[in-house]
Amino acid sequence: MSDVLELVDVSVVRDGRALVDDVSWSVKEGERWVILGPNGAGKTTLLNLASSYLYPSRGTVAILGEHLGGVGTDVFELRPRIGMAGVAMADKLPKRQTVLQTVLTAAYGMTATWHEDYEAVDEERARAFLDRLGMTEYLDRRFGTLSEGERKRTLIARAMMTDPELLLLDEPAAGLDLGGREDLVRRLGRLARDPYAPSMIMVTHHVEEIAPGFTHVLMIRQGRILAAGPMETELSSRNLSLCFGLPLVVERTGDRYTAHGLPLS
Repeated sequence: MSDVLELVDVSVVRDGRALVDDVSWSVKEGERWVILGPNGAGKTTLLNLASSYLYPSRGTVAILGEHLGGVGTDVFELRPRIGMAGVAMADKLPKRQTVLQTVLTAAYGMTATWHEDYEAVDEERARAFLDRLGMTEYLDRRFGTLSEGERKRTLIARAMMTDPELLLLDEPAAGLDLGGREDLVRRLGRLARDPYAPSMIMVTHHVEEIAPGFTHVLMIRQGRILAAGPMETELSSRNLSLCFGLPLVVERTGDRYTAHGLPLS
């Protein structure tokens, strides 16, 4: 399998502080990764590197075979090959647009409708992705009126519109209630198990949000990687305790994970 993403000795420094420090990590075609870590650990920085919107201060980053900053690399040709769903994207989207329009604009790399004439195949794709994420009944609803869960599902459908080779999900379950979280996890699990779906990287704080079908985990703390590899071996109580800085126990039931702290003595 070829590398979809490869970071070699990467550091990102801002105002003298390393947001990530000497990170080496690779994601291969077909893998589904979860990035876990506390606030400020460097999770979103890794995602921004993977999206090509952030360049390293040191080291090299290769995305889909293209080196960031390399001769002949055109990030404007690279970015449509990467799907991104997260709060940063939601903030860029006009609240007045309908759900269908919000997803359709991604076909042209836009955030808002202008004077585009969308082809029938574009609308069919948008409707299909929205249906897959349970949003068919909301096509004519304005994006700004959606609940948090509905908005998250719309953003994932939008990220799929360009048929990306790499899908990046920045805390997709953040802000959801229990029902909304479980519905989203179920739908992400269906996507993660689809052999034709793109490679995926998802940032989260909570092991309960890891959908079935995700294959690998990376744990990061204070900008440094503590563990990276297959979920079965690396998502352990020891690693999670080191990552979050307190004693934690990870338990697995079927294909889902939970974590809890140890009682105070």
